[in-house]
Amino acid sequence: MSRSIQALAYARPSALTTEGGAGLLGLETSGGLTPVGREAHPQFFAGFLSSPQAAARGLLAVADVAAARYYQRTLRASLDPVVTAGGDRLRFESFSGCCGVYARLDVLPEGLDGADTGHGTTNVDVNNPLREALSRLSGDEPLHLRVGPDELAVTTLDGPVVEKKVPLPDRWLRGFAESQVITAAFDLRAELSAAEAVRFLRSLPRTTATGSGSAGRAPLWVAPAGRTLRPTTRPVPGAVCLPGPERLAALQRVLRHATALRVYGPAGHDGAATAAAWEVAMPGMRLTLTLSPEPSRGFSGEGAVLEALAGDEAAADADLVSVLLSWEPRIDIADLAAQSGLSPQRVRAALTRLGTAGRVGYDAADAAYFHRELPYDAHRAEARNPRLTAARTLLADGAVHLHAPAATAGSGTATVRSGERHYQVREAAGGVLSCTCQWWADYRGRRGPCKHALAVRMARRDRTTTATPSPTTADSTATAAGDTR
Repeated sequence: MSRSIQALAYARPSALTTEGGAGLLGLETSGGLTPVGREAHPQFFAGFLSSPQAAARGLLAVADVAAARYYQRTLRASLDPVVTAGGDRLRFESFSGCCGVYARLDVLPEGLDGADTGHGTTNVDVNNPLREALSRLSGDEPLHLRVGPDELAVTTLDGPVVEKKVPLPDRWLRGFAESQVITAAFDLRAELSAAEAVRFLRSLPRTTATGSGSAGRAPLWVAPAGRTLRPTTRPVPGAVCLPGPERLAALQRVLRHATALRVYGPAGHDGAATAAAWEVAMPGMRLTLTLSPEPSRGFSGEGAVLEALAGDEAAADADLVSVLLSWEPRIDIADLAAQSGLSPQRVRAALTRLGTAGRVGYDAADAAYFHRELPYDAHRAEARNPRLTAARTLLADGAVHLHAPAATAGSGTATVRSGERHYQVREAAGGVLSCTCQWWADYRGRRGPCKHALAVRMARRDRTTTATPSPTTADSTATAAGDTR
């Protein structure tokens, strides 16, 4: 796993204090992007929380995931959560160290009281003393939340700072990208009342085998049964996959505040394990954990974004769409299509492309994308994706031979030479490209296309572009032929 070292510099440690009998939760920020550009310590919110104890437990749950590994637990994991201010809400996000669990706490407009919410994205300091203080918080006395430095801190930012140097895995960036593409295909599959949610979640196992021993276990499934969910080992119709149920442990933090449990998953499956999102609704907020299809599979390797990365058209569209984003908590695709002049389908592809740089996420509860700006190089995910890199190499080496004539580009078969072997790539129903390689035999497209299929897709797009004459060329040809229209 490749890593870079990122220094997170805070004006001072985040802390929970008491002043004049009222609690003050000060979350310090580091190096964020805002509508006016990059700021060293942006301030996003200063006001009260409507449900302070629930918010404290939700923030702890997000921090729990950031500090946890649910696979190969002997390795350490820790990274401060990301916070995005969307003008009317705050979103706190993190990934587990193994990248198989994505956590997000959405503090909605009704959960924030007494102040405007800013716009931007940054990391927030969640240190061990703060975690201990949040764990001890009891009752629902008024709690003031400050995300970013107060006025006193702003005047002293040239002084000493608290700096954390953390290893930042490239797979975090790829995980943000993959999870938003995967969850965009989710529908609401089940909804439980607060009492049933508590009963069901507390019945789940909290421990599992460590290391690779848990990788070969058959996934658990749950199916709606009256007012609750019934565990099953078989993917019966309507069932939702629950691989590694112990990975939902962070939800235990907020069960006493739950008002409902909602489960989101893909509309269909072929019996293979799938990802799913588990959302606990609370007063004014919701906590969501999205699980990868297997405990041993991080979101970073799912391959859902490869098709978007492979096309030049999506890259150009993404540049256009990016200038229209302004930290909206819910991105309206129809509105973006009208502003950009692109079709809704191309806007969705552009948003997928932007997601590969961490610039958009997807909220299954809203069934909408949202804007954020992570501190990553926009080309980093593409450069670190081995299948995409290998596909471009195959294309550059002339290893792709398309059998279909130019007039029917986009259909038919192709041969790809890779090393001493030749692989046959064929278009299946729905435009999916199948291949005779081992990757396709193992996953049947469930983890994105193989490098051979990607190379064929890029070759077909190149041929279609080349075969389509520009308007200037067409006009010149017509004139030369004596067309006097």
